[in-house]
Amino acid sequence: MAPRRTYRVSEVARIAGVSVRTLHHYDEIGLLVPGQRTDSGYRAYDQDDLLRLQQVLIGRGQGLTLEEVRRSLDEPSFDHRQALLAQKRRLQEHARHTDAMIRAVDAGLAFLEEDQGDIMDMQRLFDGFDPSRYEAEAQEHWGDTDAFRESAKRTKRYGKDEWRQIQQEQEAIYAQAAAVLRAGSASDSTEAMDVAERHRDSISRWFYPCSVAMHVGLAELYEADHRFAENIDRFGSAGLATFLSASIRANAERQAR
Repeated sequence: MAPRRTYRVSEVARIAGVSVRTLHHYDEIGLLVPGQRTDSGYRAYDQDDLLRLQQVLIGRGQGLTLEEVRRSLDEPSFDHRQALLAQKRRLQEHARHTDAMIRAVDAGLAFLEEDQGDIMDMQRLFDGFDPSRYEAEAQEHWGDTDAFRESAKRTKRYGKDEWRQIQQEQEAIYAQAAAVLRAGSASDSTEAMDVAERHRDSISRWFYPCSVAMHVGLAELYEADHRFAENIDRFGSAGLATFLSASIRANAERQAR
């Protein structure tokens, strides 16, 4: 039998779209330990390692913490094929939901760009959304805070131009974060922390004064709630939300020095 092909860490990073630093971290915490080492001591990943990495990225994309992913993969009862089939079903359901939301976004674009507010069916703006999923938690977490009240006060005044500017600014920030991640920079690099600070400044400018501590709280929310993670990851790749969150925490430490 021919020997199985192995991959260097740089090859795995390129294939999977993650940073070398991320792979090193996964190795250090026992989440993805390469099965082999070269004669020179370099990490050597085989096909089983790549399949496990795929499961890690799928789990992160579904909002699981790294520890939750590790526990699920290391369960004696874990069945790789059944896990993939279950994930496929969830992703298909999510795709149907996403398609409905895309149609709602298209309706919103038609309203903004063609000024059809008087004639279009406004219900189309909310296809694919379930407001009940968010209303109670928004009120619980933010409704009685100065930040919530200030955000509501500011955004009430915004029109089409302001919302378009906010969208363009946020997209540019996430795109910059994705570029830093693709370049292989660490989350605590100057480049990554500068993006995090730009993100904080944007929130302060458009919504409410965002302190360093509040920004760290948002980072935790981005990692804990898969909806935020999915929204951020779509500007780069799986793991962008985690990278940005880590950069926010690193920037907070920098600000405290």
